[in-house]
Amino acid sequence: MRTAQHEFAAEQYGVRARDYVTSAVHSAGADLDQIEAELRGLGAARALDLGCGGGHVSYRAAPHVGEIIACDVTAAMLDAVAATAAERGLANITVRQAAAESLPFADAFFDVVLCRFSAHHWQNLEAGLREARRVLKPGGRAVFIDAIAPADPVLDTHLQAIELLRDISHVRDFTTAEWVAALARAGFAVTGVTIRKLLMEFPVWIARTRAPAAHAAAIRSLQDAAPAIVREHFAIAEDGSWDLEAATFVVRPA
Repeated sequence: MRTAQHEFAAEQYGVRARDYVTSAVHSAGADLDQIEAELRGLGAARALDLGCGGGHVSYRAAPHVGEIIACDVTAAMLDAVAATAAERGLANITVRQAAAESLPFADAFFDVVLCRFSAHHWQNLEAGLREARRVLKPGGRAVFIDAIAPADPVLDTHLQAIELLRDISHVRDFTTAEWVAALARAGFAVTGVTIRKLLMEFPVWIARTRAPAAHAAAIRSLQDAAPAIVREHFAIAEDGSWDLEAATFVVRPA
Protein backbone atom coordinates (compact mmCIF):
# COMPACT_ATOMS: atom_id res chain seq x y z
CA MET A 1 0.00 0.00 0.00
CA ARG A 2 1.43 3.37 -1.07
CA THR A 3 1.03 6.19 1.43
CA ALA A 4 1.24 9.96 1.08
CA GLN A 5 4.90 9.77 2.13
CA HIS A 6 5.60 7.24 -0.63
CA GLU A 7 3.92 9.50 -3.19
CA PHE A 8 5.91 12.47 -1.91
CA ALA A 9 9.22 10.61 -2.20
CA ALA A 10 8.33 9.36 -5.68
CA GLU A 11 7.50 12.89 -6.77
CA GLN A 12 10.79 14.23 -5.42
CA TYR A 13 12.89 11.59 -7.15
CA GLY A 14 10.98 11.27 -10.40
CA VAL A 15 12.60 14.39 -11.87
CA ARG A 16 16.06 13.27 -10.70
CA ALA A 17 16.04 9.73 -12.07
CA ARG A 18 18.74 10.17 -14.71
CA ASP A 19 20.92 12.06 -12.19
CA TYR A 20 21.08 8.95 -10.03
CA VAL A 21 21.79 6.62 -12.95
CA THR A 22 24.80 8.77 -13.90
CA SER A 23 25.92 9.62 -10.34
CA ALA A 24 29.59 8.75 -9.82
CA VAL A 25 29.04 8.43 -6.05
CA HIS A 26 26.28 5.86 -6.53
CA SER A 27 27.81 3.90 -9.43
CA ALA A 28 31.05 2.89 -7.68
CA GLY A 29 32.42 2.11 -4.26
CA ALA A 30 33.83 -0.57 -1.99
CA ASP A 31 30.30 -1.41 -0.85
CA LEU A 32 29.32 -2.41 -4.39
CA ASP A 33 32.49 -4.50 -4.61
CA GLN A 34 31.43 -6.21 -1.38
CA ILE A 35 27.97 -6.94 -2.78
CA GLU A 36 29.52 -8.45 -5.90
CA ALA A 37 31.78 -10.65 -3.76
CA GLU A 38 28.75 -11.89 -1.80
CA LEU A 39 27.02 -12.91 -5.03
CA ARG A 40 29.81 -14.76 -6.82
CA GLY A 41 28.97 -18.39 -7.40
CA LEU A 42 25.23 -18.08 -6.82
CA GLY A 43 24.43 -18.96 -10.45
CA ALA A 44 20.68 -19.22 -10.95
CA ALA A 45 19.69 -17.32 -7.81
CA ARG A 46 16.81 -14.84 -7.87
CA ALA A 47 17.69 -11.48 -6.29
CA LEU A 48 15.77 -8.38 -5.22
CA ASP A 49 17.24 -4.89 -5.50
CA LEU A 50 15.04 -3.19 -2.91
CA GLY A 51 14.72 0.57 -3.38
CA CYS A 52 16.87 0.33 -6.46
CA GLY A 53 17.21 4.05 -7.21
CA GLY A 54 19.51 4.40 -10.21
CA GLY A 55 19.92 0.61 -10.44
CA HIS A 56 23.63 0.36 -9.65
CA VAL A 57 23.20 -2.70 -7.42
CA SER A 58 21.26 -4.43 -10.18
CA TYR A 59 23.91 -3.69 -12.81
CA ARG A 60 26.66 -5.13 -10.60
CA ALA A 61 24.58 -8.11 -9.48
CA ALA A 62 23.22 -9.13 -12.90
CA PRO A 63 26.28 -11.10 -14.08
CA HIS A 64 26.24 -13.22 -10.91
CA VAL A 65 22.58 -14.24 -10.57
CA GLY A 66 19.91 -15.79 -12.75
CA GLU A 67 17.40 -12.98 -12.28
CA ILE A 68 17.26 -9.67 -10.44
CA ILE A 69 14.15 -7.58 -9.89
CA ALA A 70 14.79 -3.87 -9.38
CA CYS A 71 12.03 -2.53 -7.14
CA ASP A 72 11.36 1.12 -6.32
CA VAL A 73 8.47 3.40 -5.43
CA THR A 74 9.42 5.87 -8.20
CA ALA A 75 8.20 4.98 -11.70
CA ALA A 76 10.68 7.31 -13.44
CA MET A 77 13.57 5.58 -11.65
CA LEU A 78 12.35 2.22 -12.90
CA ASP A 79 12.03 3.53 -16.46
CA ALA A 80 15.62 4.77 -16.28
CA VAL A 81 16.85 1.46 -14.86
CA ALA A 82 15.03 -0.58 -17.52
CA ALA A 83 16.46 1.61 -20.29
CA THR A 84 19.99 1.41 -18.88
CA ALA A 85 19.77 -2.37 -18.43
CA ALA A 86 18.69 -2.71 -22.05
CA GLU A 87 21.55 -0.45 -23.21
CA ARG A 88 24.03 -2.64 -21.31
CA GLY A 89 22.54 -5.92 -22.53
CA LEU A 90 21.54 -7.02 -19.02
CA ALA A 91 18.47 -9.02 -20.00
CA ASN A 92 18.01 -10.64 -16.58
CA ILE A 93 17.06 -7.32 -14.94
CA THR A 94 13.33 -6.60 -14.65
CA VAL A 95 11.62 -3.76 -12.79
CA ARG A 96 8.66 -3.61 -10.42
CA GLN A 97 7.07 -0.61 -8.74
CA ALA A 98 6.32 -1.01 -5.04
CA ALA A 99 6.98 0.45 -1.61
CA ALA A 100 9.41 -1.42 0.63
CA GLU A 101 6.75 -1.79 3.31
CA SER A 102 4.35 -3.62 0.97
CA LEU A 103 6.13 -5.88 -1.50
CA PRO A 104 4.11 -7.65 -4.22
CA PHE A 105 6.03 -10.92 -3.98
CA ALA A 106 5.25 -14.30 -2.46
CA ASP A 107 6.82 -15.52 0.75
CA ALA A 108 10.35 -16.93 0.32
CA PHE A 109 10.48 -15.74 -3.30
CA PHE A 110 14.11 -14.55 -3.35
CA ASP A 111 17.46 -16.16 -2.67
CA VAL A 112 19.05 -12.75 -2.08
CA VAL A 113 17.76 -9.34 -0.97
CA LEU A 114 19.97 -6.30 -1.59
CA CYS A 115 19.24 -2.77 -0.43
CA ARG A 116 21.58 0.21 -0.82
CA PHE A 117 20.96 3.81 0.30
CA SER A 118 17.19 3.44 0.28
CA ALA A 119 16.04 2.77 3.85
CA HIS A 120 16.51 6.34 5.08
CA HIS A 121 13.61 7.27 2.79
CA TRP A 122 11.23 4.57 4.03
CA GLN A 123 8.24 5.69 6.03
CA ASN A 124 8.63 2.66 8.32
CA LEU A 125 12.03 0.98 8.58
CA GLU A 126 10.84 -2.02 10.57
CA ALA A 127 7.91 -2.72 8.23
CA GLY A 128 10.30 -2.67 5.28
CA LEU A 129 12.71 -5.02 7.02
CA ARG A 130 9.89 -7.41 7.90
CA GLU A 131 8.84 -7.47 4.25
CA ALA A 132 12.43 -8.12 3.17
CA ARG A 133 12.57 -11.04 5.60
CA ARG A 134 9.20 -12.37 4.42
CA VAL A 135 10.24 -12.56 0.76
CA LEU A 136 13.68 -14.06 1.53
CA LYS A 137 14.11 -17.83 1.49
CA PRO A 138 15.03 -19.46 4.83
CA GLY A 139 18.52 -20.26 3.58
CA GLY A 140 19.00 -16.94 1.79
CA ARG A 141 21.16 -13.93 2.50
CA ALA A 142 20.67 -10.17 2.47
CA VAL A 143 22.82 -7.06 2.40
CA PHE A 144 21.57 -3.69 3.65
CA ILE A 145 23.65 -0.56 3.08
CA ASP A 146 22.73 2.90 4.28
CA ALA A 147 23.98 6.12 5.77
CA ILE A 148 24.21 5.89 9.55
CA ALA A 149 23.82 8.48 12.26
CA PRO A 150 26.26 8.92 15.14
CA ALA A 151 25.10 7.79 18.58
CA ASP A 152 25.87 11.20 20.08
CA PRO A 153 22.63 13.28 20.04
CA VAL A 154 24.45 16.50 19.11
CA LEU A 155 25.98 14.87 16.03
CA ASP A 156 22.75 13.03 15.18
CA THR A 157 20.70 16.24 15.23
CA HIS A 158 23.15 18.03 12.94
CA LEU A 159 23.13 15.16 10.44
CA GLN A 160 19.33 14.88 10.29
CA ALA A 161 19.00 18.64 9.90
CA ILE A 162 21.32 18.96 6.92
CA GLU A 163 19.93 15.79 5.32
CA LEU A 164 16.39 17.18 5.49
CA LEU A 165 17.40 20.60 4.18
CA ARG A 166 19.14 18.93 1.25
CA ASP A 167 16.32 16.47 0.54
CA ILE A 168 12.87 17.13 1.98
CA SER A 169 11.87 13.48 1.40
CA HIS A 170 14.52 12.37 3.92
CA VAL A 171 13.07 10.44 6.87
CA ARG A 172 15.99 9.36 9.09
CA ASP A 173 19.55 8.08 9.10
CA PHE A 174 19.54 5.44 11.85
CA THR A 175 22.41 4.60 14.17
CA THR A 176 24.26 1.29 13.86
CA ALA A 177 22.66 0.13 17.12
CA GLU A 178 19.19 1.01 15.82
CA TRP A 179 19.86 -0.94 12.63
CA VAL A 180 21.10 -4.04 14.44
CA ALA A 181 18.12 -4.03 16.80
CA ALA A 182 15.62 -3.49 13.98
CA LEU A 183 17.16 -6.28 11.89
CA ALA A 184 16.92 -8.66 14.85
CA ARG A 185 13.27 -7.80 15.45
CA ALA A 186 12.56 -8.41 11.75
CA GLY A 187 14.01 -11.93 11.95
CA PHE A 188 17.57 -11.41 10.70
CA ALA A 189 20.88 -12.45 12.23
CA VAL A 190 23.71 -10.02 11.49
CA THR A 191 26.84 -11.82 10.31
CA GLY A 192 28.95 -8.78 9.47
CA VAL A 193 29.02 -4.98 9.74
CA THR A 194 31.41 -2.78 7.77
CA ILE A 195 31.59 0.98 8.36
CA ARG A 196 32.94 3.24 5.64
CA LYS A 197 33.41 6.99 5.34
CA LEU A 198 32.23 8.69 2.17
CA LEU A 199 33.27 12.20 1.17
CA MET A 200 30.27 14.35 0.30
CA GLU A 201 31.57 17.04 -2.05
CA PHE A 202 29.23 19.90 -1.27
CA PRO A 203 28.49 21.22 -4.81
CA VAL A 204 27.86 17.71 -6.17
CA TRP A 205 25.92 16.60 -3.09
CA ILE A 206 23.61 19.61 -3.32
CA ALA A 207 23.19 19.46 -7.10
CA ARG A 208 22.18 15.80 -7.09
CA THR A 209 18.95 16.53 -5.21
CA ARG A 210 18.47 19.93 -6.88
CA ALA A 211 18.20 21.50 -3.45
CA PRO A 212 16.96 25.12 -3.47
CA ALA A 213 19.63 27.78 -2.99
CA ALA A 214 18.00 28.85 0.28
CA HIS A 215 18.33 25.31 1.64
CA ALA A 216 21.98 25.09 0.56
CA ALA A 217 22.64 28.40 2.29
CA ALA A 218 20.92 27.15 5.44
CA ILE A 219 23.14 24.05 5.47
CA ARG A 220 26.25 26.20 5.14
CA SER A 221 24.99 28.40 7.96
CA LEU A 222 24.52 25.37 10.21
CA GLN A 223 27.97 24.10 9.32
CA ASP A 224 29.62 27.45 9.97
CA ALA A 225 27.90 27.85 13.34
CA ALA A 226 28.37 24.23 14.44
CA PRO A 227 30.37 23.46 17.59
CA ALA A 228 33.84 21.96 17.30
CA ILE A 229 32.59 18.44 18.06
CA VAL A 230 30.37 18.57 14.95
CA ARG A 231 32.96 20.14 12.65
CA GLU A 232 35.58 17.61 13.71
CA HIS A 233 33.37 14.52 13.54
CA PHE A 234 32.07 15.28 10.05
CA ALA A 235 35.40 16.78 8.89
CA ILE A 236 33.57 19.82 7.52
CA ALA A 237 35.75 21.60 4.98
CA GLU A 238 35.81 25.28 4.04
CA ASP A 239 33.57 24.65 1.00
CA GLY A 240 31.04 22.63 3.04
CA SER A 241 32.21 19.20 1.93
CA TRP A 242 31.99 16.63 4.72
CA ASP A 243 32.35 12.96 5.64
CA LEU A 244 29.30 10.71 5.84
CA GLU A 245 29.45 7.32 7.52
CA ALA A 246 27.72 4.38 5.83
CA ALA A 247 27.27 0.86 7.10
CA THR A 248 27.02 -2.44 5.23
CA PHE A 249 25.05 -5.08 7.14
CA VAL A 250 25.38 -8.65 5.87
CA VAL A 251 22.57 -10.75 7.34
CA ARG A 252 20.86 -14.13 7.16
CA PRO A 253 17.46 -15.32 8.38
CA ALA A 254 17.62 -15.98 12.11
